[in-house]
Amino acid sequence: MRKTIFQILKFLAFLFIGLLLLWLAFRNVKFDKLVEGLKGADYKWVVISVLFGLAAYISRARRWNLLISPLGHSPALGTTFYAMMTGYLANLALPRVGEITRCVALGKKEKIPVDQLIGTVVIERTVDLASLLSIMFVLIIIRGSEINEFLRETIFIPLQEKVFSFLGFTWVIWMLITIVLVLSLFLLFRNRRKLRKFVFFSKMFDLARGMLNGFKTIASLSNKWEFIFHTVFIWVCYMLMTWVVVFAIEPTAHITLGDSIFLLVVGGLGMSVPVQGGIGAFHYAVSRGLAFVEGVNLEDGLVYAFLSHESQLLLVIVVGLISFYMIFRKNNR
Repeated sequence: MRKTIFQILKFLAFLFIGLLLLWLAFRNVKFDKLVEGLKGADYKWVVISVLFGLAAYISRARRWNLLISPLGHSPALGTTFYAMMTGYLANLALPRVGEITRCVALGKKEKIPVDQLIGTVVIERTVDLASLLSIMFVLIIIRGSEINEFLRETIFIPLQEKVFSFLGFTWVIWMLITIVLVLSLFLLFRNRRKLRKFVFFSKMFDLARGMLNGFKTIASLSNKWEFIFHTVFIWVCYMLMTWVVVFAIEPTAHITLGDSIFLLVVGGLGMSVPVQGGIGAFHYAVSRGLAFVEGVNLEDGLVYAFLSHESQLLLVIVVGLISFYMIFRKNNR
């Protein structure tokens, strides 16, 4: 009973954060212009974006199979895909719970130990994080000044004004934060054996070890080049599904494929916020990014964010519900 109440409260807390971010994103927006932009959009580009998203999910399922293969199991691609999409559907209820859900779903269907499947998901997420950081690094090299200005104007300065301005010595605060972080990491590493007695730190150390082991596992895969191919293909699909939506409305049609990398990174950071489906965080980050870097007004930026996010959200809901039925239906045989 207590666990159920905790889960409900956690769901409501994440939902509140998402709605708060959504309110911040749509605050001071002229809704009549927003509705007009949605009505005038060319939705064939949105459909093309959804197809790229679906291709990325299928590729993800195949890549997951490559990680499962060394465990001595070979589930069908369709079964892996259904389990994975069921997990993404579960993420709309509680962020990150989908990673466990898809492992449980596939484990029950294929009689694979769930803890081993969780290990493969840790590897997968490690690769995704490394991929996103690599793209961010390239983006900073190409458009470093613009990215730095965007982060400073939309994140650091507002944070400074709202949190630290009353102290009057912000540089001192940032210096202290840096010193504390470096010192904390040093103490964590030095006392890691003693800290393992605590569940939280034990999980953090296990996660770090899992990430290192993950890269070792990929290096030892017999079909590692196929794994690398799918990883690249997934992110190319993400980039294309982000880009093609710009042609749905005239104010963003000038954005090039190279410029869409910025939207991919900003949107990815928004989706990483622990709220259901990145709701609010994605809209805020992408609309402000378009306004700051590409000169698109706020209403048009939100039209783009709405078309891009809600189309992919609808894909997850529809395909996720079908997958939930397919993975948990009774086996007539």
